[in-house]
Amino acid sequence: MAYQGFAQEYLGMPAVTRAYTTACVLTTAAVQLEFITPFQLYFNPDLIFRKFQIWRLITNFLFFGPLGFSFFFNMIFLYRYCRMLEEGSFRGRTADFVFMFLFGGFLMTLFGLFASLFFLGQAFTIMLVYVWSRRNPYIRMNFFGLLNFQAPFLPWVLMGFSLLLGNSIIIDLLGIAVGHIYYFLEDVFPNQPGGKKLLLTPGFLKVVFDAPEEDPNYNPLPEDRPENQPRDQDQQQPPQ
Repeated sequence: MAYQGFAQEYLGMPAVTRAYTTACVLTTAAVQLEFITPFQLYFNPDLIFRKFQIWRLITNFLFFGPLGFSFFFNMIFLYRYCRMLEEGSFRGRTADFVFMFLFGGFLMTLFGLFASLFFLGQAFTIMLVYVWSRRNPYIRMNFFGLLNFQAPFLPWVLMGFSLLLGNSIIIDLLGIAVGHIYYFLEDVFPNQPGGKKLLLTPGFLKVVFDAPEEDPNYNPLPEDRPENQPRDQDQQQPPQ
């Protein structure tokens, strides 16, 4: 029963959230089982551009460290806020959601070229949290029963928590910065006087990820109209 409940919950996840969280869990499992090592995954511009190890552009977003508190903490927040975005403000707009992934990953990769950052998955999670929090500004949050605050403060609370754990806040600041750039270009600037939408989802993403809309002006041929289709009882009636 527990397995069936888990399978049902897993299959009920929206497509992008399911694909990304699954990739993160499988990557961590592969490292734990020593099929691969973090040295084969981390972001290294020299190996990417000189040795053509292109996969590092993706794998550095998939590894969150060994199994432990930090890994489960990041997975919970990744799953929760990625799913709420996909089922909320991006509902029915899978292509736009994928484009946000690509845009955010591109900006983080550019920053990674000039900084000694090896894994960007945590920054990506913070970006998702930031975008969700800005689009839901009036939701009240509670952090471990200790703090009550409005949703837009959540990324900063997470950054403070990282600081308390002794981690570097550069990754968190990167996620906040990229999240704000996306939120400004997508939600703020187009609504300003003289502003316009700058982030346009490429057409090929819409073809791949979004179901085609029905043409309201489509007029089927007479033989294809439902009223002219044979009924089941007509089909089952034996010939005279």
